[in-house]
Amino acid sequence: MLEAPAVPSDEALEARFAVPYLLTVRPVPGAADLALLVENHPEGSRARIWRSPDAPGDLLPFPVGVGAILTADARWVVDLDDGGGSEVGGLVAIAVDGSERVALTPGRAPYVLRGLESSYDGLSIVATVVDEDGFHVLVIPVAPWGEPRVVYSNPVEAWYGQISPDGSLVSVDTTAHNPGIRRPLLTVVDGATGEEVATLDDLPAGPVRGVRFAADAGDDRLLLNTERSGFSRPAIWSVRTGERRDYDLPELAGEVIPVDWHSPSGRILAVHVADGIHRLLEIDEAAGAVRIVAEGGSVFDPDVADLHPFQWSSYYAPSGAIRAVRSTWSEPLRVEELDADGRALTLVEPAAVPAGQPLASAMVPSADGTRVQLWWARPSQGEPLGTVLTIHGGPNLVTVDSYDPSAQAWLDAGFAVASLNYRGSVTFGRAFREGFWGVGGDREIEDVAAAIGFLRSQGLADPATTFVTGASYGGHMTLLSVGRLPDLFAGGLAHVAVAEWSAAIEAMNPAVRSVWSSWVPPELVKPFSAITYLDDVTASVWINQGDVDTRTPIIGVQRYVDELSARGGDVVLDVFEGGHEPTGLEAAAVDQRRMHELARRTLERRRWDA
Repeated sequence: MLEAPAVPSDEALEARFAVPYLLTVRPVPGAADLALLVENHPEGSRARIWRSPDAPGDLLPFPVGVGAILTADARWVVDLDDGGGSEVGGLVAIAVDGSERVALTPGRAPYVLRGLESSYDGLSIVATVVDEDGFHVLVIPVAPWGEPRVVYSNPVEAWYGQISPDGSLVSVDTTAHNPGIRRPLLTVVDGATGEEVATLDDLPAGPVRGVRFAADAGDDRLLLNTERSGFSRPAIWSVRTGERRDYDLPELAGEVIPVDWHSPSGRILAVHVADGIHRLLEIDEAAGAVRIVAEGGSVFDPDVADLHPFQWSSYYAPSGAIRAVRSTWSEPLRVEELDADGRALTLVEPAAVPAGQPLASAMVPSADGTRVQLWWARPSQGEPLGTVLTIHGGPNLVTVDSYDPSAQAWLDAGFAVASLNYRGSVTFGRAFREGFWGVGGDREIEDVAAAIGFLRSQGLADPATTFVTGASYGGHMTLLSVGRLPDLFAGGLAHVAVAEWSAAIEAMNPAVRSVWSSWVPPELVKPFSAITYLDDVTASVWINQGDVDTRTPIIGVQRYVDELSARGGDVVLDVFEGGHEPTGLEAAAVDQRRMHELARRTLERRRWDA
């Protein structure tokens, strides 16, 4: 038996997961300069209240979810109580000293959240909830807590209810016009009665999404993200008059995604993304002039249809100052205030994690010539022991240049790393985002093969020592890759995966079941399901699944494991206590240690199931 090269000590791995770091900044709408800072800690996510320009406060005395928000009076944290990570539960308000807890929707059937924000005046919470009857927008009085009123309800997907400063209007991104297809239009309803006031769509040219109401009471304008050109651009729409101003910006290739609006001074904050690289821009609302305010690293992390439209994002302070929320592969989130000359004052320092490495960006042609983005790096010392390709979840997410302790731990252990933005990822235009629709995984598999081809051209990705990994849709793609590309990988490390789509869809929570039913219709279940390709799997496989996960339920995964094992395959299933998106540095360290252990077994030519 060959002896594998030495890898760094367990202490080096532990150091990567020892320092708490910032996960997101949730600014509070309104005149007070407030934000909730949610951090990753050993036991899970915790939070602090930040009143700028003061330093962030002490940790709140209770766990706080990544999607939670703070009320405008800084007295309450509003969060989903889902019983341990299932994502299905009810909203609660928790006093910031932990002394009181109020159920905000008593008597309502458990639900999933697809939008949560406070009104500018602080008098209301707007929650978009999903239950077995459909998608509903609730307006919940805050001062004091009152009976929720339903202002929008439909069995078809809708997300991100937003409320105007005076509470008279509520907008929501809706797809009832086109069920099962994520090309939303805007529906605006009366904030008191729920009566429809106006709708706006850009179909068939593309979807339109709400970003932010103007901040002044009586101003009914709404900042939009529209894709009439095939790429995101800002627009401003007056709900009651129908007047609209689009910012086409033809001189900028790629996406220009609006993230915030300081309507009193007429400035729009946006992120220009070209080939995955970020630039923070400011657009003059009246003149349309554009200036670059920050470059380097990432300045937001967008989503399409989850709890918030941005996992984190740069934003405007109430004064109009730009708050750049920034990160890189090797440095956690920090918050800077930028002046008119681009000078940055750091307000929230990045966590003091061990020094790490940047990842380079490459645009790689896929089978049909479509360019896909790949982040990649070699270990800083010695020849790589192997290569690890990560595939992000979603699919309507994206891997940005932001802190990843797992990638750094793999580099520490002597492995080259890469992370792929396959078709289905956001920020590369509508055609790219929708490129996986209706083809049973073919486009994503072509993109994985292209990524491996590029890595081989760099002297990496030997099939005997190459591993593919990912969570959620990335877990599905991990299992699909070892079945459909068996000659490329020695092992697959799948987290919260799907292996058999018909069984999984039936058991999913209602917020995701409807779209996956359309994305994976009966005729595509077989080609889209990793279980179809069991006879071709030669790689070792590890699946790490949550016991209360309702987004990628364990059903189907167990059958995959049993049938692969019966064929003599090398497969291991670990089940952890928790749901789809667990937080906590201790659990992350356990998972990383497990993956290193399994990769080392491959280097030593040992099976994973031994």
